[in-house]
Amino acid sequence: MKSLSELLDDEELTRLDDFLLDRIDDETGDRIATAGGDEGILDVSELDGFLTAIVSSPNVIVPSRWVPAVWGAEGPIWGSADQFQEIFGLIIRHQNSIVETLLDDPDAFEPMFGEREVEGKTYFIVNEWCHGYMRGIALDEQAWCAGGGDIEKLLQPIELWGTEEGWRKIDVMSDAEQERERNAIAHSVRALHKYWLERRALQSTPIRRAAAKVGRNDPCPCGSGKKYKHCCLQ
Repeated sequence: MKSLSELLDDEELTRLDDFLLDRIDDETGDRIATAGGDEGILDVSELDGFLTAIVSSPNVIVPSRWVPAVWGAEGPIWGSADQFQEIFGLIIRHQNSIVETLLDDPDAFEPMFGEREVEGKTYFIVNEWCHGYMRGIALDEQAWCAGGGDIEKLLQPIELWGTEEGWRKIDVMSDAEQERERNAIAHSVRALHKYWLERRALQSTPIRRAAAKVGRNDPCPCGSGKKYKHCCLQ
């Protein structure tokens, strides 16, 4: 069994990508859509964006909260316990690799955008990754909003590619403008992770007393001459 900190190789990424897509057949997809439900995450690029937001969140998001969001309205039908362990292990390993990169070598972090080749030219598929990131934000939206203007500014390129409102703006942009906004995403992700990491660290810093604790029967520090329990403790 591979370590949970080991990077996924190309074959494993393909395996995970295929599973995410194939777990929803046409009949199931139609049933979910008719009911107004959510199909969940359907490819590894969207999963990469989702997990990046999870590990960059203002608060710790435990798997019991984010795993159901991966599956959407209907969870997978597992063929066996081994299949569950395999797929869940791939997801956790990928999450861990994102954490390790953002902590140890943030400049090396790059979003896992999809690619499509048309007439010999390669195009990046950015919207799926950004949509996944926005899914991750939605699990702790109120806390993200508490970041105010700093967070809003950093989120702009991700929202541009990850929301319907943003897509309408992209449609009227030139190729150069789109490239500029796309290139800004990685910088924003690194800055967002750093922003919330620093604040989580401050919140977890233990409070130290500046002076020794006053006992109930000690003289009250206010100088009244009474015991603390009969003076300022009341």
